[in-house]
Amino acid sequence: MTENSPLFPLIQLYTKISQGECWLRQYQGKRPLLACVLGFTETGLIPGISAAGATPSDRRYTAIADAEFLYNGPQPHPVYPLPPLQAGASPVLISRAVVEQQDLPIYIFNAGLPQPPAIPHIDLQGTPARCLSSGQALERAIVEHLFQQGLRWGEKLATEVGTGYLILAECVVGGTTTALAVLSGLGIPAIGKVNSSHPTCNHDQKWALVQQGLQRSIWNSNPPSLPIPDPRSPLSLLAAIGDPMQIVVAGMTIAASRCCGVLLAGGTQMLAIYALAQAIARSEALDWQPEQIVVGTTRWVVEDPTGDTIGLATLVGAVPLMATQLSFATARWPQLQMYEAGFVKEGVGAGGCAIVASLYHGWGQPELLQAIEDLTERYQQVTRNRPSLYSDSTNSE
Repeated sequence: MTENSPLFPLIQLYTKISQGECWLRQYQGKRPLLACVLGFTETGLIPGISAAGATPSDRRYTAIADAEFLYNGPQPHPVYPLPPLQAGASPVLISRAVVEQQDLPIYIFNAGLPQPPAIPHIDLQGTPARCLSSGQALERAIVEHLFQQGLRWGEKLATEVGTGYLILAECVVGGTTTALAVLSGLGIPAIGKVNSSHPTCNHDQKWALVQQGLQRSIWNSNPPSLPIPDPRSPLSLLAAIGDPMQIVVAGMTIAASRCCGVLLAGGTQMLAIYALAQAIARSEALDWQPEQIVVGTTRWVVEDPTGDTIGLATLVGAVPLMATQLSFATARWPQLQMYEAGFVKEGVGAGGCAIVASLYHGWGQPELLQAIEDLTERYQQVTRNRPSLYSDSTNSE
């Protein structure tokens, strides 16, 4: 069953509807704070695994380029331009339009990138992850350090936001594949249910990598078709097959939920983070308030016929899943219309920010679409003398 919120027609609830409605009512009109956590995994460099950049070289810069645009908006000479795209436009256009027009405070975190962003940011002293197929993606000490950083910053940001709530967003190329790995390692049968930046999800390729990683990890004695983790060590699971963003956002989620609302802005990746936070809180006996947490994405993710986001949310458990009903069917830019054909779908907190636009200032479809189109037009104007934004690939979660 799904239900449109009577207060917010542009927001639809898909799971845990009563709980989600209570969350929306509690935070209606409250000013949120956006924290975007950037990370990198060499999984994203595998040919065909992600469409978040035309080439593996481009994909090394996707997160820092998106973060620069999220923070600065359109600039004639960015240090890191948005990567070339084949179809669609970067989802950061959605996020930036809301941040800019609704004056949202923003923090950028580097959880582990090949090079630092060229904007003000907080360096958490993490490292990029190796390919998850190695079964040794991150050093255990780095995972423990990043988790402590996540707890620390979750508490700090929750204090700063007061009676508002946190939007926790991410940008990790290849992140839906590491999400599948974490979900599978936690015993959640997520095969065939995750999403991707491709119009048709590359489930077989993702699952083959996950099997390799789990077989080569500390769980290599378990049947590869259904790996059963050691429930005492989700941090070891992250070290084996995760990415640096995941452990930071899990820590932030646990700590912040004690004091304020948390909107996990994303689809597959944020459902994996909720499951991870749940497992860590249980194994480490940590206090948290899961009823303070919701997952918010786009309808392009939820309606993706090649995934099953609603089914995945149901398997993950008690977290409400909601999505903005933003449509680009009538957008004047063809690059935005490509979302309706299954390209891009989500990323950089786009769905969560669109939900916030309705929750904070009551925006409906006309206001939200206008803001995104105006920003797209400004971006086109400043890039006329630079390579096109739209070239050989798509950019997404």
